[in-house]
Amino acid sequence: MKITVTPDVFKLAQVFTISRGSRTEAKVLTVRVEKDGVVGWGECVPYARYDETMESVADQVNGLTGDVDRVGLLDMLPAGAARNAVDCALWDLEAKTAGKRVWDLLGLPAPKPEITAYTLSLGTPDAMEKQAAENAFRPLLKTKLGGGEEDVARIEAVRRGAPDARIIVDANEGWTPELYQTLAPVLVRLGVQMVEQPLPAGEDDALLELERVLPVCADESCHDAASLPHLKGKYDMANIKLDKTGGLTEALRLREAALAEGYDVMVGCMVGSSLAMAPATIVAQGAAVTDLDGPLLLAEDRAEPLFFDEAGVHGPSAGLWG
Repeated sequence: MKITVTPDVFKLAQVFTISRGSRTEAKVLTVRVEKDGVVGWGECVPYARYDETMESVADQVNGLTGDVDRVGLLDMLPAGAARNAVDCALWDLEAKTAGKRVWDLLGLPAPKPEITAYTLSLGTPDAMEKQAAENAFRPLLKTKLGGGEEDVARIEAVRRGAPDARIIVDANEGWTPELYQTLAPVLVRLGVQMVEQPLPAGEDDALLELERVLPVCADESCHDAASLPHLKGKYDMANIKLDKTGGLTEALRLREAALAEGYDVMVGCMVGSSLAMAPATIVAQGAAVTDLDGPLLLAEDRAEPLFFDEAGVHGPSAGLWG
């Protein structure tokens, strides 16, 4: 078995801004696993919030030796970007070797299209109203917020720009308990359906004491199935991202466990190419919220990209993955 990792860069269609900064390109790592002449591949996005860099994640992958399988990989690498790319590459390799699709290997039906959120970049209220108007045809908009009461003006602007869209918001750990109490009733009045990670992951015990009039989704607080006990009483929903779970294998485990414990499930992504989203379309089946818009934010993509239409994001072609 031969494992290689290479960096790739995809230009974004426009500057993408969240509370932690702006970017003009998506930097990803592509992992290829070759065995007996068959090559499987996967993609990950190292994330500085979790102390990952392109170099540190590549070093993790390059540190793997000998034959690697999906079960053993769970012990070889921690949950995170490196394990995600390798795990997804192993699934792709297994599917190609067997001449089957990944969902057939899993005993699941072929993925159906799922409506995906489209993310509006953080900006001034006027800029966000313009973004919303340009994307008002989309049924679900996700609005990045920055903290502070200007977030109300931002949501009011988005609602003016897209009066009929469903809206969810992502605070990216930028709120305080007091700000949640101030903003949540206003956002509910404006038709916002959920907020992602309003409080910092290490300071979210305050959610135990708050009346959650606006449902709260765990993002930075939820990585894998081992995270679930820490969410109890604080969150209503869990955001599953393969770069957090460390691949499709753990993502499916987290999904099953979260649903069993009564959480709604959101399936999200980092900003990457269609290769990164492809495995997540399997996890997203029947999810309360799907947020796999990474390819829609790009100016360029993989040779066989995912297909998006009014029905949502479709499962991958065999030429892309799985």
